[in-house]
Amino acid sequence: MAGKLEFEDLKQAVSAGEIDTVLAVQTDMQGRLMGKRFQAEFFVESAFEETHSCNYLLATDQEMETVEGYKSTSWEAGYGDFTMKPDLGTLRRIPWLEKTALVLCDVLDHHTHADVPHGPRAVLKRQIARLEAMGLKPMMASELEFYLFRNSYEEIADGARAIPISAYNEDYHIFQTSKEEDVMQAIRTGLNSADVPVENSKGEADAGQEEINVRYADALTMADRHAIIKNGVKEIAWGKGRAVSFMAKWSYDHAGSSSHVHQSLVGLDGTPAFQDKDDAHGMSQMMRHYLAGLLTHASEITYFLAPYINSYKRFMAGTFAPTKAVWSMDNRTAGYRVVGAGTAAVRVECRVGGADLNPYLAMAALLAAGMAGIEQKLELEPEFTGDAYGGEGREIPSTLRDAAALLDGSSMLRAAMGDDVIDHYVHAARWEQFEADRRVTDWDLRRGFERA
Repeated sequence: MAGKLEFEDLKQAVSAGEIDTVLAVQTDMQGRLMGKRFQAEFFVESAFEETHSCNYLLATDQEMETVEGYKSTSWEAGYGDFTMKPDLGTLRRIPWLEKTALVLCDVLDHHTHADVPHGPRAVLKRQIARLEAMGLKPMMASELEFYLFRNSYEEIADGARAIPISAYNEDYHIFQTSKEEDVMQAIRTGLNSADVPVENSKGEADAGQEEINVRYADALTMADRHAIIKNGVKEIAWGKGRAVSFMAKWSYDHAGSSSHVHQSLVGLDGTPAFQDKDDAHGMSQMMRHYLAGLLTHASEITYFLAPYINSYKRFMAGTFAPTKAVWSMDNRTAGYRVVGAGTAAVRVECRVGGADLNPYLAMAALLAAGMAGIEQKLELEPEFTGDAYGGEGREIPSTLRDAAALLDGSSMLRAAMGDDVIDHYVHAARWEQFEADRRVTDWDLRRGFERA
């Protein structure tokens, strides 16, 4: 794949002067890339083995606030180091940054060199290992939506009104998206040349909304790609004087942005485990159990699909964002849609997640729920047909407060991920809620300044 680097390739490129900078990065709780820019010569001589970062990086909010109350780290414990261990299988060129390569790192305990359990990559790797012990391998793809704006981050931060790049709904619209190709073509070709194989981009369901789709892959590779996509899209757009936003709901008047997650299982030899040609929908018994697990535990895993106050403002009827955790065949009103029926590519599309999710945590939670269904041989409820917005069914939690309580009480997730991991993210959710509860918003002022 274009952009992929073996370590020997990197050393040769550094020697030839083609690469002078290596980004060694980990993902934080929000799924953002955090790390260091290494002089390439030093990286290939030494830092390829390991480097270090402050352990507060897995105990902060979006503002990088050092949040108190985490068991894993604190002022009392001195905010020590993590070890960042480069996964050299993720080495790649970053073509939109001059002479730059990137490698993703696993986050290890500084003393034991064991995975830090609440590190997002480690959370996902643990669920993948559980599946491998069952003779299975998870395959996934996320569809990322975002808004592209005419103005820059700096202009918007200085008080300018954020103006979507399009004046009208551009869903599948070729002419309007032609006007955006200076950015979107750079995104597609840039990612594709960074070992992120792009399938397509398209206009989405509102003015200025875009979608990027990449190829199906094993779950860890897909989560890595997802994190690189979000960072890359921002960097490429910024380089062209534009801003993008992956907020789940940036404006009341505009559709929300999602991250649908497609998922299936294969045997360790690659044989599809979800297909049964004799089934009416082409679904194997294993797929039915897996989907039943997703539905049974849908409320408990919602936090990992919708981690912020703003995330829940996306769940509105008639906006293509679901409000019911039900399953249906090729039905975009349902929270869980079965696609590819009758083919080897039959799979589940979870439509609950917003573009603001952390891919590692979201995919891990989905896998944990699906595995619970397989292990317990849960029976799949009847297919929902029709308009799920107006029908009966399991409601998606409508607030972060509710989702946090359901996460806290999930015996399934505690068994799958560990109490310390769940307690860590429950604390993150409650901090987010606390911060929102005490803030005075523009909406408060507009509604009450004169009329209260």
